[in-house]
Order: sequence, then C-alpha cells, then structure tokens
Amino acid sequence: MKRIDLNADVGEGCGSDGELFELVSSANVACGWHAGDETTMRDTVRLALAAGIAIGAHPSYPDRENFGRTAMERPPQLVYEDVTTQIRSLAKIVESAGGRLHHVKPHGALYNRAARDEELARAIARAVRDFDPGLALVGLAGSASIRAAREAGLRAVEEGFADRAYTEDGQLVPRGTPGAMIDDEERAVRQVRDLIERGIETICLHGDAPHALAFARRIRASLEATRIAIVPIS
Repeated sequence: MKRIDLNADVGEGCGSDGELFELVSSANVACGWHAGDETTMRDTVRLALAAGIAIGAHPSYPDRENFGRTAMERPPQLVYEDVTTQIRSLAKIVESAGGRLHHVKPHGALYNRAARDEELARAIARAVRDFDPGLALVGLAGSASIRAAREAGLRAVEEGFADRAYTEDGQLVPRGTPGAMIDDEERAVRQVRDLIERGIETICLHGDAPHALAFARRIRASLEATRIAIVPIS
C-alpha cells in the first residue's frame, strides 16, 4: 500500500485547525514570528496531540507584518539563531504537554529562499541538527533544502503542494503571480496524485487558505478510495 503524509501549516489564527487535524497527519505550528504567540502555540499543540498527529516547528523570518512572506536579507548565522530560537520555544511547549517535536519546516519566504540558496539551506539544516539530530527537515522536493538536510545527516522529507502551482523547473510559482494558487478541488487532487507518483513524501495544505478544509476533505477521500494510506512522516 502506498503511503503519504498530509501536512498543514497551522497556529496562524485561521480558526479551522481543529477540523483540519481530523484530516491531516502532520501539523507545522507557527512559532510566533510570522503568526501566533505562546497561547496559540499551546492551544494548537494541545489539539494536535489530542488528534494524534505529528507536530513540527514552522519557523520564519521575523516578519509578522507580512505574514513571513517577504524576502529578507539576513546573514546565515543570524538565520541559524532565528531558527534555533523558534524550534526551542515550540519544543518546550510540546514537551510540557507530554509530546515530542517531530520535524521542522521553514515558512514562507524563508522556505522559498532556502530552496534556492545553498548557504541559507545549510544554516537551517545546521540549526535543526544542532538542536536535535533526530528531527526531520521538510523542504521543497529536489531543492537545496533537501540537499543540505542530507549533508547534515538529517532525515530529509521531500514536500509537494496541493494548492500551489509549479514552474517548469519545479519551483513554486511566486505568490501574487496569476495562477499561483490552485482553487479548483479536482485540479488539486490530480496534482496530489501526480506528486505521489513522483515519490513525494508529504503534501502540504495551507491552513490559512479559504479552501483548506474543502481541499483536505476531498483529497483525503480520494486517497482513501484508492487505498493510499495517510500517515505521518516516519
């Protein structure tokens, strides 16, 4: 039986996290730098643990004003410190609730820059490894993030997106570009199936998107109908 992880970016104040947790197998929790705060982190972790899904840190640039989606010029060593701080803050909350942090997935502009920038990708991978080498690092499939994770000896998890369009070279179409976001359920299902056939290990659904719940229900139903198991990243 084929297996796939469905992950959602959560803890961003969108109000549907609890319902999403019934449909996905992993959660990437905002660490307060682009969205959320200690209270939302605790509430999100509590819901995720109750649902029995894997919990990951979702660190970003310090950019609450733009939801972490604006590119910033920060030296790799500073990004190393940024990521370490955010992982540590969420890990403490997860552990205090009786759980354990499972993975790290950068957010927004930091994620996209690390997919192309080898030096930045290595700084993020070092931060994850130095905090806990048992954590998995999630990155865009085939990107610098995946190469850096493997070089650091981490479990590298190649990610695809259900609700984002791709360029011909496998990058995500930049937000703000016409057609960058997929808003048709059937197209999203087709894309998910194609990504699974290509060996993608985890599929992201953006929890802040207006169609997040509808997409999650449709994708999960489609996968279950064809006996594709939805399980956390191992």
